[in-house]
Order: sequence, then C-alpha cells, then structure tokens
Amino acid sequence: MSHEQQIHRIASEAELAELAQKLLDFCGKDRIVCFDAPMGAGKTTFIKQVCAALGYNGLVNSPTFPIISCYPANPDIYHVDCYRLKDEEEAIQIGIEDYLESGNFCFIEWSSLIKNLVPSNVTTVTIAIEQDGHRTFVFQKS
Repeated sequence: MSHEQQIHRIASEAELAELAQKLLDFCGKDRIVCFDAPMGAGKTTFIKQVCAALGYNGLVNSPTFPIISCYPANPDIYHVDCYRLKDEEEAIQIGIEDYLESGNFCFIEWSSLIKNLVPSNVTTVTIAIEQDGHRTFVFQKS
C-alpha cells in the first residue's frame, strides 16, 4: 500500500496554478481526488485551478446544491460536494458510484461523508489554514 506524500505551503492564491499542476503530476493515474479541509479553506478555489490545468476554463462553483457538476474537458471532470448529503444511501441514489467508476476526473469535497463508497486508490488533498493566513496543502496517496 503506497503512502506517498507531498507537503506544499503557499502564501497567496497566485501560487495555486503551479500547485494545481503539481497535484496532477502527483496523482499519476489516479482520477479520484478527495479534498479534506474546513469551510473556507479554499477547496473550490483550488479545484478551479486544477480544472484550468486540465484545460477547462469555464465557470467552477461549489456544487453544494446540485451536489455534482460536470465540466466538459478531455476527460470530463466531475466536481462533487457531499456537504449536504444526509448519508451514503443518498449518494447512491444520486448515482455517485457511476461517477466514481467513470474513469474521468472526480474531485470530491467533504468525501468523509461517503468514505465507504470511495475506492481505496485515491489521492487526498488536505488543506490547513495557518495562523499567518498561509495554506498548507498535503497530497497523499492511499
């Protein structure tokens, strides 16, 4: 079981484009990326930069209400926000497994709410807000 890890500390949003490419390089063949961070840490802002690195420059919003957004790219990108899900059964009802098994990129915010549905071979991004306002991003393969 691989436990590769990278730690990146950034001081400004301007550094996110370069960090997005580092994440994609780190992911390798992984297409499912889980984001673990407190509210307001910048999950959606970072996902927007990752989508841009994949060639999608359209609107990227937190899919809190639709729960899943699809961004047309090659391959397509699914952006999932599990924050409003009541339980894993609700995720199954909206077809989460189809997205996870699609082979497309799948970026999941609040993935801990569907942890039993997420495959074991994923990349996890943890974002911590430091006291000085900087962000620490930890990329981890599981």
